[in-house]
Amino acid sequence: MTQLIGARIKALREKRGLSQETLARQLGFKDRQTLSAIETGERRVSAEELILAVRELAEPLEYFTDPYILAGEASFSWRQTGVGPERLAAYENVAGRWIAAFRNIGRQIGRPLPLLRRTLGLTRQQRFEDATTAGERFAADFDLGQIPAAALRAAMERELGILVLMVDTNIAGISGAACRLPELDAVLINRHEVPGRQHFDLAHELFHVLTWDAMPPEHSEEAVEVSTNRVEQLANSFASALLMPSSALGRFGDWSGLVAHDLAAKLNAVADELQVTSTALKWRLVSAGRLSSGEARAVRDAALRNNGRARVVTPPPALFSRNFAEVIAKGLDEGQLSVRRAAALLDIRVDELRDWLGQHGLELSSEL
Repeated sequence: MTQLIGARIKALREKRGLSQETLARQLGFKDRQTLSAIETGERRVSAEELILAVRELAEPLEYFTDPYILAGEASFSWRQTGVGPERLAAYENVAGRWIAAFRNIGRQIGRPLPLLRRTLGLTRQQRFEDATTAGERFAADFDLGQIPAAALRAAMERELGILVLMVDTNIAGISGAACRLPELDAVLINRHEVPGRQHFDLAHELFHVLTWDAMPPEHSEEAVEVSTNRVEQLANSFASALLMPSSALGRFGDWSGLVAHDLAAKLNAVADELQVTSTALKWRLVSAGRLSSGEARAVRDAALRNNGRARVVTPPPALFSRNFAEVIAKGLDEGQLSVRRAAALLDIRVDELRDWLGQHGLELSSEL
């Protein structure tokens, strides 16, 4: 708790643009060194000092003591359409609780966090062809097979230690996000998007995770397949090649010379098999030199919407992930988390908790 309170005080001080000297005076300390020792966790904060910090910094007590919030330690990059900053910030606080819970309960039950981070070794100055090559190589190196979209999520969790959460956003326009913590990376995906869009967003956010230090992404970006932001263009090139590598595209023969109607039908059928959107497949074929720009533009967008269907009826994946559910279940079984707090954290009813665990093939050893 000492380190937690100190880290929260430091995060808030930096957010407010206060020097250690200024805040030390506000809190009644004789020198800056006292505050410095608190921020680094070397000195405990007394109850009286904590109450003073609550008053002087105008934040609730929970801000300083609740381990299930992320304060000043996480960076998010959101993929959204038309979501205002206030609504995005509110949802970010909710998402931060899920990630913080996974991290902290995982520590309590002895579940180690990833020791090392992988990187792509790309910079902002790289060519789009370099990002495409990186996507193709990722699919090959991690043996994602003929349908990379179907294997990507498991590879991210198992091989890279990335927390992947399939979420209900409750805010129209949020597609997903990448989150960077000092000791953990996380990706959130709106589970109610069409499957092809989910997979593209997953691969897109993976690019940000693997290049975060070299080219930190914007806090918020428009969820479009064609962007003017170079980092987003590189991310799109990587994602497209990862999900539709040349080895997979080669299985479907020649694409040129088809009339627009037949081309649209083939795009829809192949996109379904590769679990991507038809539009993403169309432009991937252009970039791979398998289809001309003119042939691609001749296919009406309406013919490719929902991969040629009137509507999408695919049920969404289970909420969050098995990885996340395992941590919650063990935390409940070991008494690290109460049933009511777990339900509140997940935004479900207490009587729905067992069903949610069952969707991930888990059950509690104790009664609710």
